[in-house]
Amino acid sequence: MEKNNIKKQNVYVSEEEKTLIWENVQESFKKTFGGEIYNSWLQKISLVKEYNDYLILGVPTRFFRDWIVSRYLDKILEQVKSFKLSLNRIEFKIIEEVKQNQELAKINELNKVTEIRDSILNYNRLNPSLSFANFIQGKSNDIALSYSKKVCEHISRYNPLYICGGVGLGKTHLLNAIGLSLQNNNNVMFISAERFMYHFIKSIKKNDMVNFKDFFRKSSVFIIDDIQFISGKESLQEEFFHTFNSLMDKGSQIIISSDRAPMKLDRVQDRIKSRLSGGLVVDIEIPDLELKSKIIKKKIEEIENQFKEKISLSDEVINFIASESKTNIRELIGILNRVIAFSRVHNKNLNINDCKNILKDVFNQIRVITVDKIQNVVSNYFNIALSEMLSQRRSRPLARPRQIAMYLAKKMTSRSLPEIGRRFANRDHTTVIHAVKTISRLSEQDDEMKKNISQIKSLLLDQQ
Repeated sequence: MEKNNIKKQNVYVSEEEKTLIWENVQESFKKTFGGEIYNSWLQKISLVKEYNDYLILGVPTRFFRDWIVSRYLDKILEQVKSFKLSLNRIEFKIIEEVKQNQELAKINELNKVTEIRDSILNYNRLNPSLSFANFIQGKSNDIALSYSKKVCEHISRYNPLYICGGVGLGKTHLLNAIGLSLQNNNNVMFISAERFMYHFIKSIKKNDMVNFKDFFRKSSVFIIDDIQFISGKESLQEEFFHTFNSLMDKGSQIIISSDRAPMKLDRVQDRIKSRLSGGLVVDIEIPDLELKSKIIKKKIEEIENQFKEKISLSDEVINFIASESKTNIRELIGILNRVIAFSRVHNKNLNINDCKNILKDVFNQIRVITVDKIQNVVSNYFNIALSEMLSQRRSRPLARPRQIAMYLAKKMTSRSLPEIGRRFANRDHTTVIHAVKTISRLSEQDDEMKKNISQIKSLLLDQQ
C-alpha cells in the first residue's frame, strides 16, 4: 500500500479523494498560530467549497481577507496541505457575497444579461462603510474629495473625473462614496478594471458580446477602479474605448481611478490616454502628519466598536506612528494593527520605546522599498531588461531573477501576494508563493544565491 493512501472504515481511499474535516483544520490553526491570532482572525474562516486542488474559504469582511492573505496565507496553505496533499491554492470569498450568490442561484432563472448583472453585484457591490461621511479629509486629498462631491451635485460637468494617486491613499473609497451618493437616482455601475476584463473574456468565449455591450453601456454613472490594469491588453482596450465613447455620447458620468496620471499609463493606446485626460484629473498625495493622526484615531475607534474592547494608545504613541510612517494609509493601518496586536499579546500600555522596538524593521523597509524599486534593482543587478524579467518567458536567466524579485517583494514590502502577482505582469499569487519557497530553499543551500540576495538587499537599503 502506498503511504499516501488512507484507510477509512476498511476502505482505502487515495489522498486525492480525501475530504477535509474543517474542525480538524481549525484545530491545527490554533496550535500553529497560537490562541491570540486564531481568536482574532482565523476562527472566523469557514469552508465554502472544496475541490481536488484548491479551496474556497469564507471570511466575514474584505478587511479580514486582505489581512489574512498578506500575513498568514502561506502557513494556512501549508496547514491544509498536511490534511490533503493535492491542495495547491486557496481563494477567499466575502461570506455575505457567497450567501447572496447562493440566494440568487436559487431564485433566478438567469438569462445571459442577468448573469452578468448578478456577477457584478456579487463582486463589486458598493460598500456602505466607504461613504463621504467617514472619508477623513486632509490637505493631501481635499481637492479630490471636493470634486468627487461636485460630481454628485452636477453630473457630467466634470467628465470624466479621473482620480490618481499611489496605492492605499483612498481612491477606491472616493469612487465608492460617489456611487453611494448617486445610486438612488441613477443607474450606477461600479466595477474594477480586472472584473471588466473578466466579463469581457467570458462574453467572447460564450459568443455573447451583444449582451456585454448592452449591459455596460446602459449605465448613467460608470465607475471603474484601477484602470491601469488594462495595460498591454489590446482587445480589452479596444472594447473599453468604445464603451467610453458610447457612455460619453449619451451623457453618462464616468469616474475613473488609477495609480498614475493618464499620460503615464504604460502600454495604453494614445487615444485612450487622450480621452482620460480630456476631463478633470485630480491627484491624491501622501497624507501629512495631521491627516495620519486623524486616520489612526478613527481606525482605533472602528476596531473598538468591531471587537468590543478598549484600545489604549497615548497621543504620544499615535503621533510617533504618524510621524514615522512615510508611505500610504494602508501601510499606516498595517503598522497600527501591529502595535495593537503587540499591546494585546503582552497586555501593556505601550510607550515610544516599545514602538521603536516593535517597528524598527518596518520603518526601515517601507520608507524606501517598493515593488517597482525591487524590480529595477534586481534587473540591473543581473544585467537584464526589466521588460524581459516581467515577460512570460521561462528561461532560467529570466525566471530566476524574476523569482528573486518576487521573494524580496514578499519579504521587504507589505504588499499582499495577489498584489505582488499583479505587479509581475498579472501573475497568480500561487506563482509568487512558489517563487518565495524556491528562493528561500536555494538561499539556504546555495552560497552563490545567498550572496546574491545579500548584495541585492544591501543595494536596496543603501539607496535611502
